Amino acid sequence: MEQWKMTPRAKSYLNHYLFSLNESLRRRYTSFNADFFCATEQDANTCAQLVIQGDKTATCSLKYWYEQANEPLPEVGHLQVVLNWDGEPQCIIETLEVFEIPFNQMTEQFAFDEGEGDKSLEHWRKAHKAFFEQECQQEGITFDENMMLVCERFKKVYP
Repeated sequence: MEQWKMTPRAKSYLNHYLFSLNESLRRRYTSFNADFFCATEQDANTCAQLVIQGDKTATCSLKYWYEQANEPLPEVGHLQVVLNWDGEPQCIIETLEVFEIPFNQMTEQFAFDEGEGDKSLEHWRKAHKAFFEQECQQEGITFDENMMLVCERFKKVYP
């Protein structure tokens, strides 16, 4: 069982969900974490609300970060306790699909599924390019639109 950033409060929230399932369903889950989306309080709280409302069913990050941190890529069936900026559990999502795509080949459908702004690919490109450029700058690297993204589709499973 893989867990990181799992505070007692988040673990209790996750366990409440898991123990509401029958045993065979509960046993299929072996990968867990608790985290918030984005890197600012406003964005983290906004994204959590979008997930709760069902408007956000996808997310992405630079593959570079997984490689640099030597962390495994997301996997189908993973459960995440979605936190707000203050670390309070908001809901639980299950990863349904994981794929890689270069930034410059992102699709309109995925941008829509991310649920942010007006849900357009244009908005997605502008917002994500600014975010990734800032993150890359902090690491002393240059963002390139050919950089690979790790994309996840998920569904809210609790509450």
